[in-house]
Amino acid sequence: MNFEDEDFELREIQRLEGHTDKVWSVAWKPATGINGIPAVFASCSGDKTVRIWEENSTGSFQCQAVLEETHTRTVRSCAWSPSGKFLATASFDATTAIWGNVGVDFECVSTLEGHDNEVKSVSWNNSGSLLATCGRDKSVWIWEVLPGNEFDCVSVLQGHTQDVKMVQWNPSMDTLFSCSYDNTIKVWVENGDSDDWHCIQTLGESNSGHTSTVWSLSFNASGDKMVSCSDDLTIKVWTSKMQEWDQNAPWKHVCTLSGYHDRTIFSVHWSREGIIASGAADDAICLFVENNDNEVEGTTFKLLLKKEKAHEMDVNSVQWNSGDRRLLATASDDGTVKIWELVRLSGQKLL
Repeated sequence: MNFEDEDFELREIQRLEGHTDKVWSVAWKPATGINGIPAVFASCSGDKTVRIWEENSTGSFQCQAVLEETHTRTVRSCAWSPSGKFLATASFDATTAIWGNVGVDFECVSTLEGHDNEVKSVSWNNSGSLLATCGRDKSVWIWEVLPGNEFDCVSVLQGHTQDVKMVQWNPSMDTLFSCSYDNTIKVWVENGDSDDWHCIQTLGESNSGHTSTVWSLSFNASGDKMVSCSDDLTIKVWTSKMQEWDQNAPWKHVCTLSGYHDRTIFSVHWSREGIIASGAADDAICLFVENNDNEVEGTTFKLLLKKEKAHEMDVNSVQWNSGDRRLLATASDDGTVKIWELVRLSGQKLL
């Protein structure tokens, strides 16, 4: 997709109310928003609930379900399984709940316990066979998904020295990434002989990494590039020649984007078309694209647009939908979720 010499607008489509506390995270359900299938996403909040939103025939979103009376504290993170049959929700009550989705109904089919305190993030691998969780107890847990809605902890990864903010699987292989209050990103792979997991790389200040808390990370569609964001007010892009047969290939810093947000950057997400979205405590959203100017050596990114005052308070989560429309969902401390569409300034939707 060519973003050269064209102006774009991030147009607010809808402002969704319903949560009664800050909204921490949003997650689009896989394979929705394409081929006539209505887009569906989940949002989770400090109000201890998860809301399921579905697009109606007019293109606007309505709350279809409220998942409540399971978590007893803030729900910090939510993630759909690749099939869309399950939704995992991570909570400050030290549990991760697994919800089965049958039609419009959701039922808690399993509760994962083990973390000492707040669970901060949950992520499924690409095949849906593994689940990762992380928390304030500095640990990362890997769970194997078994038949009958059973989940077996196969490894507890100790390595971070502070609160682990996020876990994320690489989309093209079973390599796990975690980022932390200790200012680092860690890369974890399974030891084929012993079925145990170990850290093969730590991306920190010594290898051009962040100098403060790393809040979020995301991969491009092929999984060979990663973007991270931090309390140090920067966004960093990383690359690797990692392959299924060589998961140990190192990740290297490509470039740093700075000066775009002036408060903590809480969330980054890379769209399938290559647009990086960021959301921050300055209430703004930024969009970046790769700079195709051949005069610049190496890979660089440029600002496509900045949406000031996207929310009335901190933007905690930004998530692109992978469907037919370029929809971005954002969640905020202001208690709302907003749906945006990226359109050409001529008024034409991005085709």
